[in-house]
Amino acid sequence: MKTFRLYGVRLLVALLLTLAAYNASGSSGSEAGATWTSRTSQGNPLFGVAYGNGLFVAVGSHPDPLSFASVILTSPDGVTWTAQTSGTGNRLNGVAYGNGTFVAVGNFGTILTSPDGASWTQRTSGTSNWLRGVAHGNGLFVAVGEGGIILTSP
Repeated sequence: MKTFRLYGVRLLVALLLTLAAYNASGSSGSEAGATWTSRTSQGNPLFGVAYGNGLFVAVGSHPDPLSFASVILTSPDGVTWTAQTSGTGNRLNGVAYGNGTFVAVGNFGTILTSPDGASWTQRTSGTSNWLRGVAHGNGLFVAVGEGGIILTSP
């Protein structure tokens, strides 16, 4: 991935998050999302989920409230979930998919990328701020976090 660039334009993030949400909605029916079924997360608090290339990826943290260890779960169907190794001890708060890549963000400026949801590579964000969310739209990843930080990567 290329170097992340820092912007202070909140409008850009709002527009990209709206675009990502619009593109992610695969159904135009009024009943979509009306009925929900509980699935197990193996007791892990989860903070973000994305879908891409036939795979759901959910991210979060270890269930111990004093631990900030990361958790990544993958599922081909949203029903059966498999734990993956992240390679970071930092909690993960958000995940997105775009351009054939999953991007997960978390505490202390953590950014991870993966082509398949199973093997993850740590990237340099240039910040120690906690990153709270990430979206992909129009060929661009946008990560946001504490202190109003906004990072972008093509």
